Amino acid sequence: MRLPWRPLRTAPVRRTSTFVPACSSTDGPSVELLQDFVSRARRLFVISGAGLSTESGIPDYRSEGVGLYARTDRRPMQHAEFVRSAKSRQRYWARNFVGWPQFSNHQPNCAHRVLQRWEVSGKLHWLVTQNVDALHSKAGQKRLTELHGCAHRVMCLGCGGITAREELQRRFVSLNPDWRAQAGAAAPDGDVFLEDEQVLHFRVPSCDDCGGILKPEVTFFGDTVNKATVQLVHERLAESDAVLVVGSSLQVYSGYRFLLAASDRKTPVAILNIGSTRADHLAALKVSGRCGEVLSLIQAL
Repeated sequence: MRLPWRPLRTAPVRRTSTFVPACSSTDGPSVELLQDFVSRARRLFVISGAGLSTESGIPDYRSEGVGLYARTDRRPMQHAEFVRSAKSRQRYWARNFVGWPQFSNHQPNCAHRVLQRWEVSGKLHWLVTQNVDALHSKAGQKRLTELHGCAHRVMCLGCGGITAREELQRRFVSLNPDWRAQAGAAAPDGDVFLEDEQVLHFRVPSCDDCGGILKPEVTFFGDTVNKATVQLVHERLAESDAVLVVGSSLQVYSGYRFLLAASDRKTPVAILNIGSTRADHLAALKVSGRCGEVLSLIQAL
């Protein structure tokens, strides 16, 4: 069904948040095409990425001019380094401790809320997010896979126990009652930039049950996504009749693989993102725009 499109007001290039790349308002015909795509879908599979959360004030890694890689020469924690080096874990957790109050306070934006409404209406069959910020869960999303885990949970590398990140924050405060640090810029996964000398006396607890190493329950760079999680996502994808990518460049293979699978199944793909993506050649439709602005115009018919 083709709907009459609602023309958008022309607007200068602007940003809705410090971490959203500059982007012109999406043109009306593109919105119409995306509306047609969503209307035809009966079991929509959505993949979301960091471009969704930048509109909630959380920075990403790759956005031109405003992402972590553009703003600094710092690079994210590598899995092997975290496991191997107590000093690296101390530095990571000190930064995370300082950044946690702000990171955990971020709230879903209108794009998260639209996707949650699509789930309630039956339009959205499954949502896979590459984000670790829990904003989809905060919005009430239930049919959800957090592909790279969630920073609001902590796991023990020894016994596998899972605890709440908020509980670990209380343990940090108890262990470091007099420790203070002046925070630098924010990073995408909840930490902030600190100088090495600032973290020298920061104390990091071990697992209460086994004394093992505590790590956020997220997939660090250099690690792999749990096989059972990947299999579950493939199963949900096989049940779906269309794929919509929202706010992701798909540069990381863990998400891109599902676009390859969709292409193999001849499942139609649409992409909503600012800038190019790794899967543009696989998409029947590519729309450039801010996630919240565009999704708010789409009806789940």
